[in-house]
Amino acid sequence: MATWDDVVEIAMRYPEVEETTSWRTPSLKVKGRFFARLRTEAEGGLAIVCDPSDKAAFLASGDPAFYTTPHYDGSAMILVDLDRIDEPRLADLVEDAWLLKAPVRVRKAYEQCRDE
Repeated sequence: MATWDDVVEIAMRYPEVEETTSWRTPSLKVKGRFFARLRTEAEGGLAIVCDPSDKAAFLASGDPAFYTTPHYDGSAMILVDLDRIDEPRLADLVEDAWLLKAPVRVRKAYEQCRDE
């Protein structure tokens, strides 16, 4: 069972991440670009940026960790039930979201350091 603190801990592995708020809820940004937030309204969960084709695959998989609502239909974000996702998969989601939103300069510097 993952928590928002786990999401933050994973995200802080990447450069230029800040914990802030969006829509009056805890969120994560990279260089001011939003990539995840804790949904404190309705059924809760994690709203995280993802590639639209990945979102479709997550939803088609039938995995109960992934869902959407009408508000998020058509958006490049997937909703994640933190009670139902394991940490390795959560870590992959956070990394992918960070990579999608990080500015090119930040992403390239990270990739260069990682490859050394």
